[in-house]
Amino acid sequence: MKAMKRLLAAVLAVAMVFAFAACGGGNNSNDGGTTSDNTTTGSKVLNVMIEIEVATLDPQIATDGTSFEVIANFTDGLMQMDENGVPVEAIAESYEISDDQMTYTFHLREDAVWSNGTPVTADDFIFGWQRAVDPAVASEYSYLFSDIGQIKNAAEIIAGEKDVTELGVSAPDDHTLVVELNVPVSYFLSLMYFPTFYPVNREFYESTGGEGKYATSADTLLSNGAFVMESYEPAAMNFSLVKNPDYYDADKVQLEGLNYQVIKDSQQALMSYQNGTLDVVKLSGDQVEQVQDDPEFSVHGAGYLWYLTMNVHDVPELANLNLRMAFTHAVDREAIVKNVVKDGSLATYTAVPPQFATSPVDGSDFAADQEMFSEYCSYDLEKATEYFEAAKAELGKDTFEFDLICEDQTETQRVATVIKEQLEQALPGVTMNIVVETKKQRLDDIQSGNYEVCLTRWGPDYADPMTYLGMWITDNNNNYGRWSNAEYDQIIADCTTGQYVSDAAARWEALYDAEEIIMREAVIVPVYTKADACMIKSNVDGIEFHPIALNRVYKNATKG
Repeated sequence: MKAMKRLLAAVLAVAMVFAFAACGGGNNSNDGGTTSDNTTTGSKVLNVMIEIEVATLDPQIATDGTSFEVIANFTDGLMQMDENGVPVEAIAESYEISDDQMTYTFHLREDAVWSNGTPVTADDFIFGWQRAVDPAVASEYSYLFSDIGQIKNAAEIIAGEKDVTELGVSAPDDHTLVVELNVPVSYFLSLMYFPTFYPVNREFYESTGGEGKYATSADTLLSNGAFVMESYEPAAMNFSLVKNPDYYDADKVQLEGLNYQVIKDSQQALMSYQNGTLDVVKLSGDQVEQVQDDPEFSVHGAGYLWYLTMNVHDVPELANLNLRMAFTHAVDREAIVKNVVKDGSLATYTAVPPQFATSPVDGSDFAADQEMFSEYCSYDLEKATEYFEAAKAELGKDTFEFDLICEDQTETQRVATVIKEQLEQALPGVTMNIVVETKKQRLDDIQSGNYEVCLTRWGPDYADPMTYLGMWITDNNNNYGRWSNAEYDQIIADCTTGQYVSDAAARWEALYDAEEIIMREAVIVPVYTKADACMIKSNVDGIEFHPIALNRVYKNATKG
């Protein structure tokens, strides 16, 4: 009865501005240096707040947005995102796609080097990708290579049926990487800027002691990206990066470094911003109301859906559909976004959140219609009561007590408290005990099934509904409730390897069919799609905000 949550902050917004906003604060006139509290000093060093500790800096192990953001600061993949979220070349200087769209050949730039002077080669990608699918590593994101990326032999390797050396990726020479797919994947290039696909230098990795040792400190990390990790230790509350002088694109990097500080309380974050300690902060609740007319205030979409996951596999009461439906209809989402979060977040009634995935046929937002599943998900106390009475009759009991896990962050605890109050008031006999956990403990608990109910979130890894719908395939690592449905699995298979692979319109409609099953079965209780309400100093420009994969990118940021 513990659980996880995750991901860093914000989750998309009702009024979203995909922009590069900036942040600043340049009162320090030092030319640059390091202080004893793990921070870098200098007039062009950006001071950034994050709401939660970094879980890991290992790209094949990381699962949360905070970790992804930091990893992307010091590592480039084959591709990176431009300001509009479109994949553009990074370590790959060019690429070709075969006529059948099942073979990608990437030509790596020869001026890319690791921070120890070693050239970045195709083997670095092969090694990183083999780690991701290696059952011994147990990467939570291994399914991106099999179910989503459809890389040849990935599924068999993950299942233990083939060796990692049989993964469909090869290197004809040091600067050529060939990737073979099972079927065409329309969004494959977008996967290439996701951190799980980042390279790892084999020799350096082994020199650190390997699994469990690699990426645990600045000394056990290499950079091939815009910045180099200067100070870091696991669960650090502050850490810093400095500009990488050997980066192939160093001329475009104007910042001297980044200082991160973990602040979980919105009021403390605002105070730090106002006293000049921080240049970029995220706010929620009452703090948003205090500053919403300030010219340094802005709102940015982040794509994350907050929802309740329920352990339908191990908790008999939660296996009851009527009880889950009672929960779904008892949550007043509008009250939560208006009275608790207050940052432009959007009450959400679908399993796929709005404003990140558009139709390949007409460009429409996949989740624009938030009433499409109102039969299954709404705020309706009469329906909630009817479902609850049916659940009590089926289960032969009148009282139910569950632990509701949430993260140790002020906003999340407030939301959990309101959900507890709503459920207990709407469904007399239900008791929700709030359990506050660290991120690491939540992750451990929810992934192992050691929980009952958890307020968690998921952000899109690529611009397709499958980034959400793929989670609920039987035995998927992110299917925390361990729900299983053969009809659902078949639809997803048809959309990834079957009859809809080459029919974009039919695939889109099939994805709606899959989402309807999730809603009809109340696999999750969607709550809201969050927005990043930010304060950013006026002398900063060029921070890129994205609703998918990497929420904030600092490569082109400036601080005047």
